[in-house]
This record gives sequence, structure tokens and C-alpha cells, in this order.
Amino acid sequence: MAQKLQGKTVGMIALGCVKNRVDSEQMLGMLKNAGCILTDDPAQAEIIIVNTCGFIAPAKEEAIDTILEMAEYKENGRCRVLCATGCLTQRYGETLLDEIPEIDVMLGVNQYDKLLPMLEKALDGEKGNNIIVSHHFMECGRVLTTPPYSAYIKTGDGCDNRCAYCAIPLIRGPYRSRSREAILAEMNLLAKQGVKEHILIAQDTTRYGIDTNDSLSSLLEAAAKVEGVEWLRALYMYPDELDEKNLDVMAKYQNICKYLDLPLQHASPAMLRSMNRRGTLAHIRSMLRGARERGFCLRTTFIVGFPGETEDDFKQLMDFTEEMQFDRMGAFTFSPEDDTPAFDMPGQLPEEIKEERLEMLMALQAKISKARNSLRIGKEEKMLVTGWQDGTYTARSQWEAPDADGEILLLCNRELQPGTFVNGRIIAADVYDLTAQAE
Repeated sequence: MAQKLQGKTVGMIALGCVKNRVDSEQMLGMLKNAGCILTDDPAQAEIIIVNTCGFIAPAKEEAIDTILEMAEYKENGRCRVLCATGCLTQRYGETLLDEIPEIDVMLGVNQYDKLLPMLEKALDGEKGNNIIVSHHFMECGRVLTTPPYSAYIKTGDGCDNRCAYCAIPLIRGPYRSRSREAILAEMNLLAKQGVKEHILIAQDTTRYGIDTNDSLSSLLEAAAKVEGVEWLRALYMYPDELDEKNLDVMAKYQNICKYLDLPLQHASPAMLRSMNRRGTLAHIRSMLRGARERGFCLRTTFIVGFPGETEDDFKQLMDFTEEMQFDRMGAFTFSPEDDTPAFDMPGQLPEEIKEERLEMLMALQAKISKARNSLRIGKEEKMLVTGWQDGTYTARSQWEAPDADGEILLLCNRELQPGTFVNGRIIAADVYDLTAQAE
């Protein structure tokens, strides 16, 4: 038992993706069980933990700026221990320790079982760090930072895809599946706590079970049967692992959201080869059309300005976007990452060309998104009430994922509670948001 931590006030700042959010929630659960008092005010915290992101340059800068900002509370606040953890520390730990001596405790990813004893030592003035790559999963209670009706559940960690632009395998190690028993146990616990929307996440959810003689389709079937799960989502699917069986299972169960998140990154065969992306456009088209026929919302992400991207490559991307009519899209300019093959590939493009192409792609997608949303006008949909904003309720349907898509402005004359489901009729649509009327 971490006796020295009892009664200590702890603040947590979680940066980056939702997978990082789950890690942060597990750490908060450990700290709460150790008797710590959790606070959102860093000025009141005796221990401050920054869970960092190290994915792309802007995320790195944000993480470093946040650590430096929190370090000031050691001078001007109550902070006695500053802890940095997460992807940035895993990748640049030694450099960070040299450049930011205010850091007392440094942990890499999946080292959170060492968090409590290292914090205790730090309270006694003993600094420490552990940035060795660990491949185990923490199975412990969580303090949800999402609304109480929605939670993310990790199905795996790491990645084997080795995309030329991505540093995740360097940070998080090879892919490994979390046990089905642990996933379902966590879902059962969360459902009993009132969580109605369960969102399965990993760097590549379609790879689930490849190392454990299991499969995503089998996991989805079991997860859909957990009592209390009203909505089940599976995000971040790698194209070449997605098959008809996955789509069939997702279509079969009423509580599985008909929402396909398939990050494609590009649509030029030359670019896909250069990016070291597996799969063929023929397979991708087949899966997208199959999902559309089953009534799925289609979301993807693209990278523009990858080294060597020609005007013809970009035209192929634009044409593919027009052809497939994605409901949702995220797009980014290429960001060179240290120690990745794409970092010093020939054919690096000027930033102004990247930005110009991004603007063109997003302008096209804006027209498509508005048209796709407009097709929903007049339809009645099941909606999850999420809050109250400027005199109007907010909600989302199965076709809007949290932290990624727009929302539905819900007009209703009666009082609604966040976390409840209602039926609403879509009455207006814009590029990102919709308006609905509920009885």
C-alpha cells in the first residue's frame, strides 16, 4: 500500500489520443485507490502528472510546453513532484531529463505499475525514471474522464504495420491483443456503472486476435451480448484486415453502431506503396461498398503532401474521394517524423503545396459531407443526449463518433437528461452538424 500517497493532492493532464486517455484513466484509478485526492487545478496539486503524446511535431511541442508550464507550479504552487509519462517520454526520455531537470519521475508507456512506488520515492526527494518498453496490459480500475455514459475500451496495443510515416511501432512496440476475458470483464463492470456506449479502440482494431487465435468478429459478437451495452463502436480499422465477416457481424447486431472508421491515408497506388500500406484499392472499394450497402456511415483519414506525391497522385486522391462519397473525413499534411523511413525520403514537398492540397481536399469533402448529411433530413434516428448548449440540447446518433465528428442540435420541449436515448427527426443539415426535433 502506497501509504505516503494517502491524502496527497494529484493533478493529471492527458494529451493526445483516446488510447492515451485510457492510460490516464487507469493511472487516476490507481491513485484514487491509493488514497490520493484528485484535482483539476494544478495550482492545488502536490503531484502533477503529464501524460504526453509524441506522435507528430505539433503534439510534441504541446507536450513539452505543457511540462514546462506545469514545472512552474514547483516554484509558484504546491507541487512537490512533477511526473512525465506517455509516448513522448518513451521516445525522448533521456533528452527530456537533460533539458527539463524539474521532472522528478519519468515513465514510458505501459510502465504504470511502477507509478505509485516511484511517486513515493520522489516525495522523499529521490528522482527516478523507467522508460524501458513494456508489453503488458494494466488491468485495474479506472476513473472515467469521459461523460459517465460513454467509455473507451482498449482491445490491444502496439502496431506491426510499419507505415513509412509513423513512429507508433517505435514507441509502443509490436502489436499484442488484450485478452478477451479482460475486455469483456471491463465492459461488464462499466455497464453496471451506467456506461451505455462502449468504444473499442487500438492502433489497429482489425488485427485483434492475430496473436491469440481470436478475431475481431468473434470479439464483437461477444461484446454485443454484454448486458447494458446499448451502443458498441469499433474504431481505427486497418483496410487489408477488414473482411466481409467483420461487416456481417457489425450489421447483424442492433446495438453495434453502423459506423466504419477506416483510415486509408491515400488512394494513389504509388503513394500507398511508398507509405508501405498493405492491401489493394480493389479490396478497399469492395469493403466500402459493402459497408454502404449495409447502411454504414463511412469515415476515413488521408495524408496529403507525402514525399513524392505528384499532381497526378493527388488527383487520384481527389477522384477517389468524389467516387466513394465519405460521410466523414479527417485529413492532414505530411509531417516528417524522426527515425521513420519517410523522414528523409526524396521528393519532400514545400509546406505551401501541402497546405494548398489539404485545402482543396477538405473543400471537396465539405460539399460531400453536407450532401450526405442532407440525405438524412426527414429521417427519424435514435440519438444519445450529450448535453445542453446555448439553449439547445446536443446529441449524436450512431453515425457520429465522440471526439471526431460533429453533433446534432436537438430541439425538444421537455426536459432531457444527458446519457439518455431519444428518437428525433432530422430537420436541417450542415457540413458537420445537424438539427433534429424530438417529441
